[in-house]
Amino acid sequence: MAKILIVEDDEAMGTALRDGFAFEGHEVLHAKDGEAALGLARERTADLVILDVMLPKLSGLDVLQRLRAEGSAIPVIMLTARGQEIDKVLGLKLGADDYVTKPFGFMELLARVEALLRRVAGAGRHADVCSFGDVVVDFKKGELRKAGALVEITARELKLLEFFIAHRGEVVARERLLDRVWEYDGAPLTRTVDMHVAKLRKKIETDPADPKHIVTVHRMGYKFTG
Repeated sequence: MAKILIVEDDEAMGTALRDGFAFEGHEVLHAKDGEAALGLARERTADLVILDVMLPKLSGLDVLQRLRAEGSAIPVIMLTARGQEIDKVLGLKLGADDYVTKPFGFMELLARVEALLRRVAGAGRHADVCSFGDVVVDFKKGELRKAGALVEITARELKLLEFFIAHRGEVVARERLLDRVWEYDGAPLTRTVDMHVAKLRKKIETDPADPKHIVTVHRMGYKFTG
């Protein structure tokens, strides 16, 4: 199941959406204004954002614009009021993936969320064999070769590399890696991620002290650029 960030200032609507997606088995985050939404989205642990346009402090369009300017590729579904076509146009031009017009039925929104998650998962799916630089990794065989030489790699390192490749070009927070690769929440243990990234760099980088494939993005996480 996915982790969904719901950004809605209307108390009744926010509660209904939160309860509805939780009932469907999704983990839910809820922000009631644009600034809180931006903070939660920047943590990069959510898989998808449902973003209302009319919000206190920062509008949904402002939130979306800032996220895309910062390089975030998180899927976003905008919620727009009926008749506000300009909001739909602006949202799509700013990088929204879909929009739903209020009032809407929860089942329609759920279907759109699931369709978008499937589309994103499909786009991120990689082949069994991937190569970058002088590295070739065969996920099916569990093998990694650098400059033709077989390199020993653990199952955890392989899973970590697989996640990075599936999110190529995207800044990935340590908390998200803990959630997806280690499958547990544990902010106090984010050093675990750093240690494994350091080990992985020694196996795929020509100069681990000056990495080219897995780069550190200060105060945000890591980005795979291979």
